[in-house]
Amino acid sequence: MSDIQSKMVNAGPCTVHVLEAGTAGAGAVVLLHGMKFKADTWRELGTLQVLAEIGLHVLAVDMPGFGASPACDSAPDAVLAAFFSSQNLKKAALIGPSMGGRIAMEFAVKHPELVTALVLAGPVGVEENKNELGRIGAPTLAVWGEDDQVSPPQLSKVLAEKLADIRVEIYPKAPHPCYLEQPERWHGHLQEFLPGHIG
Repeated sequence: MSDIQSKMVNAGPCTVHVLEAGTAGAGAVVLLHGMKFKADTWRELGTLQVLAEIGLHVLAVDMPGFGASPACDSAPDAVLAAFFSSQNLKKAALIGPSMGGRIAMEFAVKHPELVTALVLAGPVGVEENKNELGRIGAPTLAVWGEDDQVSPPQLSKVLAEKLADIRVEIYPKAPHPCYLEQPERWHGHLQEFLPGHIG
C-alpha cells in the first residue's frame, strides 16, 4: 500500500489542500474534482492508490473554496499554473471530471507545454470552449456515462472533431459521475491509458 500524505501548499496568492501519493520524481498526475466532490473523493474511490501502485506521482488538489482549501479569488487556471510552479512540476497528466474537466481543458489550452495527457470524465464547458480546443495537443481519454444528464455524451463528438489524439469511452447505464458508479472500469482505463502518456 502506498502512503497518502495530506498537505497545504501555496499556489500564488492561494493556499490549496493536496493529497499526495506515489513516487516523487516519477511521472506526475494531477487529479481535479467536480463541483460536488473534493480531493478526498479520489482517496475514497481508490484512484490515488491505483495510480501510485503503477509507479506514478499522484497529486489530488482541492481547488479554492472546495474541500479543505480556503476560498481565493484567482482564476482556476492561474491557481493550477501556480501549483505546478510551487511543486516543481515540469509537466503532468491532468484528470478532470465535470467542473474539473472544464478546468483541465482550459488549462491545456493556455499551457499546452505543461500537459502530457488529459483524462476527462463528463466534462462541462465543451461547447463554450470548442473554438479553442484545437490548441490541445495532449493525448486525451474522454469518458462519459451513457445516462449523463449534466454533460450529454453527444458532446464527445465535439471533442472528437477538435482534438487530434482522442479516445472516447461511454460507460453503459452510468450517470454523470460515471467513474464513481463504475470504478473498476474507470481504474482499468486509467491503468491502460496513462503509463504510455506520462513524462
